Amino acid sequence: MRHSFVSLLSDSGMPIEAISRLVGRRNTSVTETVYRKQLRPVLLEGAEAMDQIFPDL
Repeated sequence: MRHSFVSLLSDSGMPIEAISRLVGRRNTSVTETVYRKQLRPVLLEGAEAMDQIFPDL
């Protein structure tokens, strides 16, 4: 849940400093290296794969 929370807030444009405070971190290094994953590219890749599997839907 924390990874998703951080990733979604980051993707929406919230500053990493604010996100770090929300997840209880004093600085941004752990938030940036451990928790922040870019979900949008993964979701787009999955959607494109599904479009190829089901092209007429």
